[in-house]
Amino acid sequence: MKNKYIYILLSCSILFLFSCEESLELDPISEIGDSGFYTNTAEVASAVVAIYDGLQAVPLREFALTEMRSDNTETKSSEGDWAQFESFDMQATNQAIGQYWTANYNVIFRANKVLENLDVVDDGSKQQFEGEARFARALAHFNLVRAYGDVPIVDRVIIQTDTDYFSRDPVSQVLSVIESDLTAAASLLSSGGSVYKASSGAAKALLAKVKLTSGDYGGAQSLCEEIINSGTYSLQENYGDVFYNEGNAEIIFAIGYLDDDVNESQDFSYEMTALGSVSGLNFITKDFTASVSADDATRSAVLFSSNDPRETGKFITASSDNQLAGNDWIVIRYADVLLMRAEAVMAGGQTTTNSTAIGAFNEIRTRAGLSTLGEGEELTLQMLSDERRIELAFENHRLYDLVRMGLAQTVLGAFASSEGYTFEPTDLLLPIPQAEINVSQGLLTQNPGY
Repeated sequence: MKNKYIYILLSCSILFLFSCEESLELDPISEIGDSGFYTNTAEVASAVVAIYDGLQAVPLREFALTEMRSDNTETKSSEGDWAQFESFDMQATNQAIGQYWTANYNVIFRANKVLENLDVVDDGSKQQFEGEARFARALAHFNLVRAYGDVPIVDRVIIQTDTDYFSRDPVSQVLSVIESDLTAAASLLSSGGSVYKASSGAAKALLAKVKLTSGDYGGAQSLCEEIINSGTYSLQENYGDVFYNEGNAEIIFAIGYLDDDVNESQDFSYEMTALGSVSGLNFITKDFTASVSADDATRSAVLFSSNDPRETGKFITASSDNQLAGNDWIVIRYADVLLMRAEAVMAGGQTTTNSTAIGAFNEIRTRAGLSTLGEGEELTLQMLSDERRIELAFENHRLYDLVRMGLAQTVLGAFASSEGYTFEPTDLLLPIPQAEINVSQGLLTQNPGY
């Protein structure tokens, strides 16, 4: 985050507790016991801040689970576990897969801690705190359900004996709970404000993506139009400013980091811009490079680093140590909302001449300095998918866009074949971490194909 705090919350995620011994000490890591804490507004406010700190762990290797499982990126030298993602050969023992599960359930745990202690809040902050916690809990569940499919819904603080929460819930139920949390958050939170805090706009934008995922196109369109008509957000005139003028008007929600700060920095920038090192876990594929048209110069200058065209320029760090980078992670931005609006209007169809969809699509094209569609011309699903691929490249959207649009098996099957790999439909979901299955004593089941 952009501010500091005293760490006083339990750092294990809920399901990470499965692997601990039965005698695990469950008190928070603090000299203040759980029963002696959360007694006033200031203490709950600290717990809210800790939710955002927990979110900092989520993007660190998310690129491996998303971009590297698409046609966008690959490792620089096919390193260990990381090569499993680019070759569609993920293993249930892969550490990054387990860490992502843990990081998201940790956020859920922290959010539930806040929601469980709202009664001690004695000023006007209660509504804000609840909204922020619900937003974070929904975001983490959404990350999990898209990555693993059926996952446990954890809607309260649990302990090892709460075995009813250890088994997997169907995707439809998880999405329903996410929608409920985000609907509540949108009504509880104010609009605008810091991009590093949950807002009504952030809740609506994420909810629009959830509704697209579940096929509620009308609901998604209405939410996108609420955001657009609010006037709160706008495209940056310069595409590069989206990433290097942090906290700008295009950003709806971002996870913040600080340069050269051991506790508040990140190293995913290093893995995308290794600057001559043999490392590099998220490097641009030839397939992606070939997909960028020669006249897309505005975005190309940002997409491809001038140091090495296999590196992306979006995350070049200004830190003195490029493994202690301060680049923010953008979770959702206004350009995404515009393109979601077009997708919602298309409502699962292959083409549209609808002026609303085309207008949203054209805004992105105009900012990039590219040709636009005229009145009566067709916008196709393929065109929209291609535009999202370039505009939102390396922001961890590509895989889920392909899945949502029904293009994943065709696109990824062809890409895998061209790279000498085998792609199966079951590769669209990650394996459930084997360590979690082991300690759940069989209550967690494995995904097909693993």
